[in-house]
Amino acid sequence: MATEGLGITQNSEIELVDKGYDLLTPTNTIMAYTEVLLEYAEKQTSWQDFIPDLRKMLSAGEQLSTLITKLFSKKNTPNGELDLERFTSTIRHDLRTPINAIIGYGEMLLEDLDKETHPEASADLQKILTAARRLLTLIGDLSYNYKPTDPSSTHTAPASGSSSTPSNYTPPIQGEEGPTSTLIDEVVHSLRTPTTSEHAYNLSASLLVVDDKESNRDLLSRRLVKQGFTVEVAENGVQALDMVHTKNYDLVLLDIIMPKMNGYQVLAEIKADPKLSRIPVIMISALDEIDSVVRCIEMGAEDYLQKPFNQVILNAKISASLERKRLRDREYAFIKKLQIEQQKSEKLLLNILPKPIADRLKRGARTIADSFPEATVLFSDLVGFTQLCAGISATELIERLNEIFLAFDILTESFGLEKIKTIGDAYMLVGGLPTPRPDHAEVVADMALAMFDAIEELNKKNRSNFKIRVGIHTGPVVAGVIGKNKFNYDLWGDAVNIASRMESHGIPDRIQVSETTYQKIKDRFVLEKRGAIEVKGKGQMVTYWLVGKKH
Repeated sequence: MATEGLGITQNSEIELVDKGYDLLTPTNTIMAYTEVLLEYAEKQTSWQDFIPDLRKMLSAGEQLSTLITKLFSKKNTPNGELDLERFTSTIRHDLRTPINAIIGYGEMLLEDLDKETHPEASADLQKILTAARRLLTLIGDLSYNYKPTDPSSTHTAPASGSSSTPSNYTPPIQGEEGPTSTLIDEVVHSLRTPTTSEHAYNLSASLLVVDDKESNRDLLSRRLVKQGFTVEVAENGVQALDMVHTKNYDLVLLDIIMPKMNGYQVLAEIKADPKLSRIPVIMISALDEIDSVVRCIEMGAEDYLQKPFNQVILNAKISASLERKRLRDREYAFIKKLQIEQQKSEKLLLNILPKPIADRLKRGARTIADSFPEATVLFSDLVGFTQLCAGISATELIERLNEIFLAFDILTESFGLEKIKTIGDAYMLVGGLPTPRPDHAEVVADMALAMFDAIEELNKKNRSNFKIRVGIHTGPVVAGVIGKNKFNYDLWGDAVNIASRMESHGIPDRIQVSETTYQKIKDRFVLEKRGAIEVKGKGQMVTYWLVGKKH
Protein backbone atom coordinates (compact mmCIF):
# COMPACT_ATOMS: atom_id res chain seq x y z
CA MET A 1 0.00 0.00 0.00
CA ALA A 2 1.36 3.42 -0.97
CA THR A 3 1.82 5.78 1.96
CA GLU A 4 2.87 8.99 0.20
CA GLY A 5 -0.74 10.16 -0.14
CA LEU A 6 -1.09 9.84 3.62
CA GLY A 7 1.77 12.20 4.33
CA ILE A 8 3.74 9.38 6.05
CA THR A 9 7.24 8.27 5.02
CA GLN A 10 8.81 4.81 5.15
CA ASN A 11 10.71 5.99 8.25
CA SER A 12 7.31 6.80 9.77
CA GLU A 13 6.28 3.18 9.18
CA ILE A 14 9.37 1.99 11.04
CA GLU A 15 8.56 4.40 13.85
CA LEU A 16 5.01 3.09 13.86
CA VAL A 17 6.26 -0.47 14.32
CA ASP A 18 8.45 0.79 17.17
CA LYS A 19 5.33 2.35 18.64
CA GLY A 20 3.70 -1.07 18.58
CA TYR A 21 6.59 -2.42 20.69
CA ASP A 22 6.26 0.63 22.95
CA LEU A 23 2.63 -0.33 23.55
CA LEU A 24 3.43 -3.98 24.18
CA THR A 25 6.04 -3.18 26.85
CA PRO A 26 3.63 -1.63 29.42
CA THR A 27 1.00 -4.19 28.40
CA ASN A 28 3.36 -7.02 29.32
CA THR A 29 4.14 -5.23 32.56
CA ILE A 30 0.44 -5.10 33.40
CA MET A 31 -0.08 -8.82 32.73
CA ALA A 32 3.05 -9.82 34.66
CA TYR A 33 2.16 -7.88 37.81
CA THR A 34 -1.47 -8.98 37.59
CA GLU A 35 -0.37 -12.64 37.48
CA VAL A 36 1.81 -12.02 40.55
CA LEU A 37 -1.15 -10.47 42.38
CA LEU A 38 -3.40 -13.39 41.38
CA GLU A 39 -0.91 -15.89 42.85
CA TYR A 40 -0.74 -13.79 45.99
CA ALA A 41 -4.54 -13.50 46.24
CA GLU A 42 -5.08 -17.25 45.94
CA LYS A 43 -2.89 -17.74 49.02
CA GLN A 44 -4.63 -15.02 51.09
CA THR A 45 -7.98 -15.88 52.67
CA SER A 46 -8.92 -12.19 52.96
CA TRP A 47 -8.23 -11.64 49.24
CA GLN A 48 -10.76 -14.10 47.83
CA ASP A 49 -13.16 -11.28 46.87
CA PHE A 50 -10.36 -9.64 44.85
CA ILE A 51 -9.72 -12.64 42.61
CA PRO A 52 -12.62 -12.03 40.12
CA ASP A 53 -11.49 -8.44 39.50
CA LEU A 54 -7.86 -9.48 39.10
CA ARG A 55 -8.87 -12.08 36.53
CA LYS A 56 -10.83 -9.43 34.64
CA MET A 57 -7.70 -7.22 34.65
CA LEU A 58 -5.60 -10.11 33.31
CA SER A 59 -8.19 -10.84 30.62
CA ALA A 60 -8.21 -7.17 29.60
CA GLY A 61 -4.40 -7.21 29.40
CA GLU A 62 -4.47 -10.30 27.17
CA GLN A 63 -7.11 -8.72 24.97
CA LEU A 64 -5.02 -5.57 24.66
CA SER A 65 -1.87 -7.54 23.81
CA THR A 66 -3.69 -9.45 21.04
CA LEU A 67 -5.13 -6.24 19.58
CA ILE A 68 -1.75 -4.44 19.60
CA THR A 69 0.04 -7.40 18.02
CA LYS A 70 -2.55 -7.68 15.27
CA LEU A 71 -2.70 -3.95 14.61
CA PHE A 72 1.03 -3.25 14.39
CA SER A 73 2.21 -6.42 12.68
CA LYS A 74 3.05 -6.17 8.93
CA LYS A 75 1.57 -9.64 8.51
CA ASN A 76 -1.93 -8.23 8.93
CA THR A 77 -2.05 -7.10 5.27
CA PRO A 78 -1.66 -9.16 2.08
CA ASN A 79 1.27 -7.11 0.71
CA GLY A 80 3.13 -6.97 3.99
CA GLU A 81 2.72 -3.25 4.48
CA LEU A 82 1.02 -1.54 7.39
CA ASP A 83 -2.59 -0.47 6.82
CA LEU A 84 -2.25 2.95 8.42
CA GLU A 85 -5.76 3.97 7.43
CA ARG A 86 -7.09 1.40 9.88
CA PHE A 87 -5.94 3.60 12.76
CA THR A 88 -9.37 5.24 13.14
CA SER A 89 -11.44 6.46 16.04
CA THR A 90 -12.93 2.98 16.36
CA ILE A 91 -9.46 1.38 16.63
CA ARG A 92 -8.40 3.91 19.26
CA HIS A 93 -11.65 3.23 21.09
CA ASP A 94 -10.98 -0.52 20.99
CA LEU A 95 -7.46 0.01 22.34
CA ARG A 96 -8.64 2.19 25.18
CA THR A 97 -11.52 -0.10 26.25
CA PRO A 98 -9.38 -2.83 27.94
CA ILE A 99 -7.08 -0.12 29.38
CA ASN A 100 -10.10 1.54 30.97
CA ALA A 101 -11.09 -1.81 32.49
CA ILE A 102 -7.59 -2.30 33.92
CA ILE A 103 -7.53 1.19 35.44
CA GLY A 104 -11.08 0.92 36.78
CA TYR A 105 -10.65 -2.44 38.51
CA GLY A 106 -7.17 -1.49 39.67
CA GLU A 107 -8.38 1.71 41.31
CA MET A 108 -11.22 -0.10 43.08
CA LEU A 109 -8.83 -2.78 44.34
CA LEU A 110 -6.42 -0.11 45.57
CA GLU A 111 -9.24 1.62 47.45
CA ASP A 112 -10.26 -1.60 49.22
CA LEU A 113 -6.73 -2.79 49.89
CA ASP A 114 -5.14 -2.38 53.33
CA LYS A 115 -1.88 -0.78 52.20
CA GLU A 116 -0.12 -1.21 55.56
CA THR A 117 -0.90 -4.94 55.71
CA HIS A 118 -0.06 -5.59 52.04
CA PRO A 119 2.55 -2.98 51.00
CA GLU A 120 4.06 -5.08 48.19
CA ALA A 121 0.66 -5.79 46.65
CA SER A 122 -0.19 -2.09 46.90
CA ALA A 123 3.05 -1.22 45.11
CA ASP A 124 2.30 -3.78 42.37
CA LEU A 125 -1.15 -2.27 41.81
CA GLN A 126 0.42 1.17 41.54
CA LYS A 127 2.80 -0.16 38.89
CA ILE A 128 -0.11 -1.64 36.94
CA LEU A 129 -2.00 1.68 37.05
CA THR A 130 1.10 3.63 36.02
CA ALA A 131 1.65 1.30 33.05
CA ALA A 132 -2.01 1.57 32.00
CA ARG A 133 -1.92 5.37 32.14
CA ARG A 134 1.31 5.30 30.16
CA LEU A 135 -0.54 3.32 27.50
CA LEU A 136 -3.21 6.01 27.27
CA THR A 137 -0.50 8.60 26.69
CA LEU A 138 1.11 6.51 23.95
CA ILE A 139 -2.25 6.02 22.19
CA GLY A 140 -2.79 9.77 22.37
CA ASP A 141 0.61 10.28 20.76
CA LEU A 142 -0.29 7.83 18.00
CA SER A 143 -3.52 9.66 17.17
CA TYR A 144 -1.48 12.88 16.94
CA ASN A 145 1.66 11.78 15.10
CA TYR A 146 0.22 9.20 12.71
CA LYS A 147 -3.18 10.54 11.70
CA PRO A 148 -3.41 10.56 7.83
CA THR A 149 -3.16 13.92 6.12
CA ASP A 150 -6.59 15.16 5.03
CA PRO A 151 -7.24 18.68 3.70
CA SER A 152 -10.65 18.67 5.39
CA SER A 153 -9.28 17.55 8.76
CA THR A 154 -9.29 20.06 11.59
CA HIS A 155 -6.51 18.23 13.49
CA THR A 156 -3.15 18.32 11.72
CA ALA A 157 0.15 17.35 13.31
CA PRO A 158 3.06 19.80 13.03
CA ALA A 159 5.93 18.91 10.75
CA SER A 160 8.94 17.17 12.24
CA GLY A 161 11.25 19.65 13.91
CA SER A 162 8.68 22.42 13.79
CA SER A 163 8.99 24.88 16.62
CA SER A 164 5.34 25.81 16.57
CA THR A 165 2.11 23.89 16.99
CA PRO A 166 -1.02 24.62 14.96
CA SER A 167 -3.57 26.61 16.92
CA ASN A 168 -6.28 24.06 16.18
CA TYR A 169 -4.36 21.14 17.73
CA THR A 170 -4.73 20.38 21.43
CA PRO A 171 -2.95 17.24 22.67
CA PRO A 172 -4.37 15.30 25.59
CA ILE A 173 -3.42 16.80 28.96
CA GLN A 174 -2.06 14.14 31.30
CA GLY A 175 -1.34 14.47 34.99
CA GLU A 176 1.17 12.55 37.06
CA GLU A 177 -1.56 10.27 38.34
CA GLY A 178 -3.29 9.84 34.99
CA PRO A 179 -5.73 11.77 32.78
CA THR A 180 -7.21 13.98 35.49
CA SER A 181 -7.81 16.90 33.12
CA THR A 182 -8.64 16.67 29.41
CA LEU A 183 -9.80 18.85 26.59
CA ILE A 184 -13.33 17.68 27.30
CA ASP A 185 -13.20 19.00 30.85
CA GLU A 186 -12.19 22.40 29.52
CA VAL A 187 -14.98 22.47 26.94
CA VAL A 188 -17.81 21.15 29.11
CA HIS A 189 -18.30 23.20 32.26
CA SER A 190 -19.78 21.49 35.32
CA LEU A 191 -21.78 23.26 38.00
CA ARG A 192 -20.80 23.46 41.66
CA THR A 193 -20.73 20.44 43.97
CA PRO A 194 -24.11 20.08 45.69
CA THR A 195 -24.68 21.07 49.29
CA THR A 196 -25.50 18.54 52.01
CA SER A 197 -29.26 18.77 51.45
CA GLU A 198 -28.78 18.38 47.69
CA HIS A 199 -26.44 15.43 48.28
CA ALA A 200 -29.27 13.55 50.00
CA TYR A 201 -31.46 14.15 46.96
CA ASN A 202 -28.71 12.97 44.60
CA LEU A 203 -28.14 9.69 46.45
CA SER A 204 -31.82 8.80 46.12
CA ALA A 205 -31.51 9.12 42.34
CA SER A 206 -31.99 6.23 39.93
CA LEU A 207 -29.30 5.92 37.24
CA LEU A 208 -29.12 3.91 34.01
CA VAL A 209 -25.70 2.86 32.66
CA VAL A 210 -25.68 1.96 28.95
CA ASP A 211 -22.58 0.27 27.49
CA ASP A 212 -22.04 -2.76 25.26
CA LYS A 213 -18.82 -3.74 27.12
CA GLU A 214 -19.49 -5.84 30.24
CA SER A 215 -16.39 -4.55 32.01
CA ASN A 216 -17.42 -0.93 31.47
CA ARG A 217 -20.94 -1.59 32.79
CA ASP A 218 -19.59 -3.49 35.76
CA LEU A 219 -16.98 -0.88 36.71
CA LEU A 220 -19.22 2.16 36.41
CA SER A 221 -22.27 0.61 38.06
CA ARG A 222 -20.19 -0.71 40.98
CA ARG A 223 -18.65 2.70 41.54
CA LEU A 224 -22.06 4.37 41.51
CA VAL A 225 -23.65 1.76 43.79
CA LYS A 226 -20.72 2.24 46.16
CA GLN A 227 -21.67 5.92 46.33
CA GLY A 228 -25.26 5.05 47.24
CA PHE A 229 -27.04 5.42 43.89
CA THR A 230 -29.66 3.02 42.57
CA VAL A 231 -28.17 1.72 39.33
CA GLU A 232 -29.48 -0.41 36.46
CA VAL A 233 -27.60 -1.36 33.30
CA ALA A 234 -28.45 -1.83 29.62
CA GLU A 235 -26.27 -3.79 27.20
CA ASN A 236 -27.23 -1.83 24.07
CA GLY A 237 -29.19 1.15 22.79
CA VAL A 238 -32.37 -0.78 21.98
CA GLN A 239 -32.55 -2.20 25.49
CA ALA A 240 -31.85 1.24 26.95
CA LEU A 241 -34.79 2.80 25.09
CA ASP A 242 -37.10 0.02 26.27
CA MET A 243 -36.02 0.64 29.86
CA VAL A 244 -36.41 4.44 29.81
CA HIS A 245 -39.92 3.99 28.39
CA THR A 246 -40.98 1.67 31.21
CA LYS A 247 -39.10 3.09 34.23
CA ASN A 248 -38.30 6.52 35.61
CA TYR A 249 -34.59 7.39 35.65
CA ASP A 250 -33.00 10.56 37.00
CA LEU A 251 -29.91 10.23 34.82
CA VAL A 252 -28.64 8.15 31.89
CA LEU A 253 -24.93 7.51 31.34
CA LEU A 254 -24.72 6.58 27.67
CA ASP A 255 -21.76 5.12 25.77
CA ILE A 256 -21.28 6.47 22.24
CA ILE A 257 -19.70 3.59 20.31
CA MET A 258 -22.07 0.60 20.41
CA PRO A 259 -23.26 -1.92 17.80
CA LYS A 260 -26.80 -1.91 16.32
CA MET A 261 -27.70 1.49 17.75
CA ASN A 262 -24.96 3.93 18.77
CA GLY A 263 -25.13 6.53 21.51
CA TYR A 264 -25.95 9.39 19.14
CA GLN A 265 -29.03 7.54 17.89
CA VAL A 266 -30.21 6.71 21.41
CA LEU A 267 -29.70 10.33 22.49
CA ALA A 268 -31.68 11.57 19.49
CA GLU A 269 -34.58 9.20 20.33
CA ILE A 270 -34.66 10.34 23.97
CA LYS A 271 -34.59 14.04 23.17
CA ALA A 272 -37.23 13.69 20.43
CA ASP A 273 -39.74 12.10 22.83
CA PRO A 274 -41.60 14.73 24.93
CA LYS A 275 -42.05 12.21 27.74
CA LEU A 276 -38.30 11.42 27.91
CA SER A 277 -36.65 14.67 26.83
CA ARG A 278 -36.33 15.96 30.42
CA ILE A 279 -34.09 13.02 31.43
CA PRO A 280 -30.48 14.29 31.60
CA VAL A 281 -27.99 12.23 29.56
CA ILE A 282 -24.24 12.17 30.13
CA MET A 283 -22.39 10.80 27.11
CA ILE A 284 -19.37 8.59 27.85
CA SER A 285 -16.61 7.58 25.45
CA ALA A 286 -13.00 6.45 25.32
CA LEU A 287 -12.42 9.21 22.75
CA ASP A 288 -11.66 12.85 23.51
CA GLU A 289 -12.44 14.34 20.11
CA ILE A 290 -13.80 17.88 20.30
CA ASP A 291 -16.19 17.23 17.39
CA SER A 292 -17.81 14.44 19.37
CA VAL A 293 -18.20 16.67 22.43
CA VAL A 294 -19.80 19.48 20.44
CA ARG A 295 -22.13 17.12 18.60
CA CYS A 296 -23.39 15.56 21.84
CA ILE A 297 -24.02 18.91 23.53
CA GLU A 298 -25.79 20.27 20.45
CA MET A 299 -28.04 17.18 20.44
CA GLY A 300 -29.11 17.89 24.01
CA ALA A 301 -26.66 15.90 26.14
CA GLU A 302 -26.21 17.22 29.66
CA ASP A 303 -22.47 16.57 29.78
CA TYR A 304 -19.63 14.46 28.36
CA LEU A 305 -17.24 12.09 30.17
CA GLN A 306 -14.08 10.47 28.84
CA LYS A 307 -13.05 6.97 29.90
CA PRO A 308 -11.22 6.07 32.07
CA PHE A 309 -13.12 8.17 34.58
CA ASN A 310 -11.41 10.40 37.04
CA GLN A 311 -13.44 9.73 40.19
CA VAL A 312 -13.59 13.37 41.26
CA ILE A 313 -14.73 14.56 37.82
CA LEU A 314 -17.21 11.68 37.57
CA ASN A 315 -18.77 12.57 40.93
CA ALA A 316 -18.85 16.28 40.13
CA LYS A 317 -20.53 15.87 36.75
CA ILE A 318 -23.13 13.39 38.00
CA SER A 319 -23.94 15.59 41.00
CA ALA A 320 -24.13 18.68 38.81
CA SER A 321 -26.41 16.94 36.30
CA LEU A 322 -28.71 15.66 39.06
CA GLU A 323 -28.81 19.10 40.66
CA ARG A 324 -29.74 20.72 37.36
CA LYS A 325 -32.45 18.09 36.92
CA ARG A 326 -33.71 18.79 40.44
CA LEU A 327 -33.94 22.48 39.66
CA ARG A 328 -35.66 21.79 36.33
CA ASP A 329 -38.11 19.43 38.04
CA ARG A 330 -38.92 22.12 40.59
CA GLU A 331 -39.36 24.63 37.80
CA TYR A 332 -41.56 22.19 35.87
CA ALA A 333 -43.68 21.48 38.97
CA PHE A 334 -43.99 25.22 39.63
CA ILE A 335 -45.05 25.87 36.04
CA LYS A 336 -47.59 23.02 36.24
CA LYS A 337 -48.93 24.51 39.46
CA LEU A 338 -49.17 27.91 37.79
CA GLN A 339 -51.01 26.34 34.87
CA ILE A 340 -53.47 24.66 37.23
CA GLU A 341 -54.05 27.92 39.07
CA GLN A 342 -54.41 29.71 35.75
CA GLN A 343 -56.99 27.15 34.64
CA LYS A 344 -58.89 27.70 37.89
CA SER A 345 -58.78 31.45 37.38
CA GLU A 346 -59.84 30.98 33.78
CA LYS A 347 -62.76 28.81 34.86
CA LEU A 348 -63.83 31.37 37.45
CA LEU A 349 -63.57 34.14 34.88
CA LEU A 350 -65.69 32.16 32.42
CA ASN A 351 -68.30 31.67 35.12
CA ILE A 352 -68.66 35.46 35.15
CA LEU A 353 -68.01 36.45 31.55
CA PRO A 354 -68.52 34.85 28.12
CA LYS A 355 -65.27 33.45 26.70
CA PRO A 356 -65.00 35.95 23.79
CA ILE A 357 -65.42 38.80 26.27
CA ALA A 358 -62.90 37.29 28.72
CA ASP A 359 -60.40 36.91 25.86
CA ARG A 360 -60.81 40.57 24.92
CA LEU A 361 -60.20 41.64 28.52
CA LYS A 362 -57.05 39.47 28.71
CA ARG A 363 -55.79 41.10 25.53
CA GLY A 364 -56.02 44.48 27.26
CA ALA A 365 -59.44 45.84 26.24
CA ARG A 366 -60.53 48.46 28.80
CA THR A 367 -64.08 49.25 27.72
CA ILE A 368 -66.31 46.59 26.18
CA ALA A 369 -69.68 47.75 24.81
CA ASP A 370 -71.29 46.18 21.72
CA SER A 371 -74.54 46.89 19.94
CA PHE A 372 -76.50 43.98 18.50
CA PRO A 373 -79.32 44.75 16.05
CA GLU A 374 -81.15 41.62 17.09
CA ALA A 375 -81.00 39.14 19.97
CA THR A 376 -83.54 37.06 21.89
CA VAL A 377 -83.80 37.55 25.66
CA LEU A 378 -85.42 35.09 28.09
CA PHE A 379 -86.48 35.66 31.69
CA SER A 380 -87.79 32.93 34.00
CA ASP A 381 -89.10 33.19 37.54
CA LEU A 382 -90.02 30.62 40.18
CA VAL A 383 -93.68 31.04 41.15
CA GLY A 384 -94.45 31.29 44.89
CA PHE A 385 -90.79 31.05 45.84
CA THR A 386 -91.12 33.78 48.48
CA GLN A 387 -93.76 31.79 50.36
CA LEU A 388 -91.63 28.65 50.11
CA CYS A 389 -88.68 30.47 51.72
CA ALA A 390 -90.65 30.94 54.93
CA GLY A 391 -91.21 27.20 55.40
CA ILE A 392 -87.72 25.71 54.97
CA SER A 393 -84.23 26.26 56.39
CA ALA A 394 -81.74 28.54 54.67
CA THR A 395 -79.50 25.56 53.79
CA GLU A 396 -82.34 23.61 52.20
CA LEU A 397 -83.47 26.71 50.33
CA ILE A 398 -80.04 27.27 48.78
CA GLU A 399 -79.68 23.58 47.91
CA ARG A 400 -83.06 23.53 46.09
CA LEU A 401 -82.37 26.78 44.24
CA ASN A 402 -78.87 25.66 43.29
CA GLU A 403 -80.19 22.36 41.92
CA ILE A 404 -82.68 24.17 39.69
CA PHE A 405 -80.23 26.77 38.41
CA LEU A 406 -77.57 24.13 37.83
CA ALA A 407 -80.00 22.25 35.57
CA PHE A 408 -80.68 25.52 33.71
CA ASP A 409 -76.91 26.20 33.39
CA ILE A 410 -76.36 22.80 31.81
CA LEU A 411 -79.15 23.43 29.32
CA THR A 412 -77.85 26.91 28.50
CA GLU A 413 -74.41 25.54 27.69
CA SER A 414 -75.78 22.65 25.65
CA PHE A 415 -77.87 25.02 23.49
CA GLY A 416 -74.96 27.42 22.98
CA LEU A 417 -76.71 30.32 24.73
CA GLU A 418 -75.33 32.85 27.18
CA LYS A 419 -76.42 33.05 30.79
CA ILE A 420 -76.46 36.68 31.88
CA LYS A 421 -77.32 36.48 35.57
CA THR A 422 -79.63 35.28 38.32
CA ILE A 423 -81.51 37.74 40.52
CA GLY A 424 -83.01 36.01 43.51
CA ASP A 425 -85.17 33.28 41.99
CA ALA A 426 -85.10 34.80 38.47
CA TYR A 427 -82.90 33.45 35.65
CA MET A 428 -81.87 35.52 32.61
CA LEU A 429 -80.25 34.33 29.39
CA VAL A 430 -79.81 35.53 25.81
CA GLY A 431 -79.31 34.07 22.36
CA GLY A 432 -77.38 35.72 19.52
CA LEU A 433 -74.53 37.28 21.48
CA PRO A 434 -71.68 37.84 22.15
CA THR A 435 -71.26 35.71 19.00
CA PRO A 436 -74.14 36.45 16.61
CA ARG A 437 -76.18 33.54 15.24
CA PRO A 438 -79.20 33.68 12.87
CA ASP A 439 -81.31 31.09 14.73
CA HIS A 440 -81.17 32.80 18.14
CA ALA A 441 -84.96 33.02 18.56
CA GLU A 442 -85.55 29.35 17.71
CA VAL A 443 -82.78 28.15 20.02
CA VAL A 444 -84.13 30.24 22.92
CA ALA A 445 -87.59 28.75 22.29
CA ASP A 446 -86.06 25.24 22.48
CA MET A 447 -84.38 26.25 25.72
CA ALA A 448 -87.64 27.47 27.25
CA LEU A 449 -89.40 24.17 26.55
CA ALA A 450 -86.42 22.22 27.95
CA MET A 451 -86.56 24.29 31.16
CA PHE A 452 -90.11 23.06 31.83
CA ASP A 453 -89.00 19.45 31.27
CA ALA A 454 -86.14 19.98 33.74
CA ILE A 455 -88.48 21.41 36.40
CA GLU A 456 -90.85 18.48 35.97
CA GLU A 457 -88.02 15.96 36.48
CA LEU A 458 -86.77 17.78 39.58
CA ASN A 459 -90.27 17.87 41.04
CA LYS A 460 -90.61 14.11 40.59
CA LYS A 461 -87.17 13.51 42.08
CA ASN A 462 -87.64 15.76 45.13
CA ARG A 463 -91.42 15.35 45.51
CA SER A 464 -91.76 19.10 45.18
CA ASN A 465 -94.13 21.33 43.23
CA PHE A 466 -92.07 24.15 41.74
CA LYS A 467 -93.60 26.17 38.93
CA ILE A 468 -91.98 28.71 36.64
CA ARG A 469 -93.08 31.55 34.35
CA VAL A 470 -91.09 32.33 31.22
CA GLY A 471 -91.09 35.41 29.00
CA ILE A 472 -89.25 35.87 25.65
CA HIS A 473 -88.73 38.87 23.38
CA THR A 474 -86.55 39.55 20.33
CA GLY A 475 -85.03 42.95 19.57
CA PRO A 476 -81.91 45.17 19.57
CA VAL A 477 -79.74 45.25 22.69
CA VAL A 478 -76.48 46.73 23.97
CA ALA A 479 -74.12 44.36 25.80
CA GLY A 480 -71.01 45.22 27.77
CA VAL A 481 -68.88 44.78 30.85
CA ILE A 482 -69.40 46.99 33.88
CA GLY A 483 -67.46 47.12 37.12
CA LYS A 484 -63.77 47.35 37.96
CA ASN A 485 -63.07 44.87 40.74
CA LYS A 486 -66.15 42.71 40.20
CA PHE A 487 -66.90 42.33 36.51
CA ASN A 488 -70.43 41.86 35.24
CA TYR A 489 -71.54 41.24 31.65
CA ASP A 490 -75.00 42.71 31.24
CA LEU A 491 -77.61 43.77 28.67
CA TRP A 492 -79.42 47.06 28.17
CA GLY A 493 -82.18 48.23 25.91
CA ASP A 494 -85.90 48.14 25.37
CA ALA A 495 -85.77 44.47 24.35
CA VAL A 496 -84.57 43.56 27.85
CA ASN A 497 -87.43 45.45 29.48
CA ILE A 498 -90.05 43.88 27.20
CA ALA A 499 -88.69 40.34 27.83
CA SER A 500 -88.93 41.01 31.56
CA ARG A 501 -92.56 42.18 31.10
CA MET A 502 -93.36 39.03 29.12
CA GLU A 503 -92.33 37.00 32.16
CA SER A 504 -93.92 39.16 34.86
CA HIS A 505 -97.23 39.48 32.91
CA GLY A 506 -97.37 35.73 32.23
CA ILE A 507 -98.94 32.91 34.22
CA PRO A 508 -97.42 29.82 35.93
CA ASP A 509 -96.38 26.93 33.72
CA ARG A 510 -96.65 29.02 30.55
CA ILE A 511 -94.16 30.59 28.13
CA GLN A 512 -95.24 34.02 26.88
CA VAL A 513 -93.58 35.46 23.76
CA SER A 514 -93.88 38.81 22.04
CA GLU A 515 -95.16 39.43 18.52
CA THR A 516 -91.58 39.94 17.30
CA THR A 517 -90.47 36.57 18.62
CA TYR A 518 -93.62 34.92 17.29
CA GLN A 519 -92.78 36.02 13.76
CA LYS A 520 -89.31 34.44 14.12
CA ILE A 521 -90.40 31.01 15.38
CA LYS A 522 -93.97 30.44 14.09
CA ASP A 523 -92.88 28.09 11.29
CA ARG A 524 -91.22 25.59 13.61
CA PHE A 525 -93.16 25.88 16.85
CA VAL A 526 -96.78 25.53 18.01
CA LEU A 527 -98.06 28.82 19.43
CA GLU A 528 -101.43 29.98 20.75
CA LYS A 529 -102.50 33.60 20.47
CA ARG A 530 -103.22 35.13 23.85
CA GLY A 531 -104.33 38.40 22.41
CA ALA A 532 -103.68 41.98 23.45
CA ILE A 533 -102.64 42.63 27.05
CA GLU A 534 -101.73 45.79 28.90
CA VAL A 535 -97.99 45.93 29.41
CA LYS A 536 -96.59 48.40 31.92
CA GLY A 537 -94.84 51.23 30.12
CA LYS A 538 -95.80 49.84 26.70
CA GLY A 539 -99.56 49.88 26.57
CA GLN A 540 -101.39 47.22 24.57
CA MET A 541 -99.24 44.38 23.17
CA VAL A 542 -100.29 41.23 21.32
CA THR A 543 -98.61 38.15 22.84
CA TYR A 544 -98.57 34.40 22.30
CA TRP A 545 -98.17 31.22 24.34
CA LEU A 546 -95.38 28.90 23.24
CA VAL A 547 -96.89 25.41 23.48
CA GLY A 548 -94.44 23.08 21.80
CA LYS A 549 -92.48 22.21 18.70
CA LYS A 550 -93.95 21.18 15.37
CA HIS A 551 -93.23 17.62 14.27
